[in-house]
Amino acid sequence: MSGRHVFVLLHGAWHGGWAWQHVTALLREAGHEVHSPTLTGVSDRAHLLSPQVGLSTHIEDVVALIEAHDARDVVLVGHSYAGQVVTGVADRIPDRLAKRVHLDAFVGDDGDAAIDLLPERIAGHYRESVAGPGFGWLIPVRSLSVLGVEEQSDLDWLGPRLTPHPWLTYTEPLRLTGKADQVPGVFIECTDWMRVFTPHAERAAARGWPVHEIATGHEAMVTAPGQLAELLLDIAAA
Repeated sequence: MSGRHVFVLLHGAWHGGWAWQHVTALLREAGHEVHSPTLTGVSDRAHLLSPQVGLSTHIEDVVALIEAHDARDVVLVGHSYAGQVVTGVADRIPDRLAKRVHLDAFVGDDGDAAIDLLPERIAGHYRESVAGPGFGWLIPVRSLSVLGVEEQSDLDWLGPRLTPHPWLTYTEPLRLTGKADQVPGVFIECTDWMRVFTPHAERAAARGWPVHEIATGHEAMVTAPGQLAELLLDIAAA
């Protein structure tokens, strides 16, 4: 791959497409086409939130976006929860993707639900918060300090914009045909926090994917946008 690339950047739980804005500016400055959609039911699309919004809704969001733009040779990047979405999209439209990048994100197989891919203790916290303040169908926003965000300016920017996330996206399993394997995968692990996604970095390495590290917290698009944009450009060009 060389020349101009098409990047589609997917946010994780509680966020919206706006979370990528520092990275999208850098990628566009470098001459590339960039899309950072907000998935159904969160942030600026929270008005579409319902208990029926699940993983398949979010996969459909992204497939529809890529097809509507007739985008090809897409570098599809998913942060955190959106690793599940990336895998689902890769299985649906492998011919439109050049690469799939899992940024501190789930690397799921057929039948895997996101909640079962989390460490048991953290999955327990999710279930408790869903059962209580989440009314049984929402995942309340997690503390940003737990995710390794320490700068007050980052906390001030992120905090007010996060919204509860639909629980069905974490309990609905991936349904794959095997076509996702046609799309080369890359993993980026963020190492300056509790490293929840290390098992997924290991899973990626076992599949022969390149694994990169960024010494920052989980929210790399906010806390290390320059480093992340540079790495994404390198991955696209490789």
